[in-house]
Amino acid sequence: MEQAASDLREDRRRQQELAEKIKVLRQEEALLMNILNLAERFEPSAGTGALSAGTQDGTAEKAPHRATTADAEGKPRQPLLGDVLMDLLAAHGEPRLAKELRDELLEKHPQRIPTPQVVRNTLESLVAKGRIQRHKQQRSVMYSPTGPEPEKTAPEKATPTT
Repeated sequence: MEQAASDLREDRRRQQELAEKIKVLRQEEALLMNILNLAERFEPSAGTGALSAGTQDGTAEKAPHRATTADAEGKPRQPLLGDVLMDLLAAHGEPRLAKELRDELLEKHPQRIPTPQVVRNTLESLVAKGRIQRHKQQRSVMYSPTGPEPEKTAPEKATPTT
């Protein structure tokens, strides 16, 4: 009987210890989620590549169009990588390789240095969202903006037959 009481006390102590660990883990999870949200919000070029790759990119991208206003510290915000890539794609009339887009990005936006993988992940995120199209040509994958939606015409009115 004494052994059972001792075991019960030990089990209760262990449960309390585990409950405390769970509480600490939940607090750490909330902190990490805040850090992730901040990283996505400011999306510095290559710094959050791994973070945005999981969501993308890009997902990585929760808000498709964020203004490039100044933040609380007065620093100008960079546009999202996906928006920059969309602008680069829109400037060309034909599909482009991810490598070509990254090279053009590095040339036109030297402050941004995303890895090739971050660019591909962001492009694939845009494909998943239907903002761009993927074209496979042999072993190459090319991207282009989705065409404008066809104009919707009013349905023809049926003429009644007598």
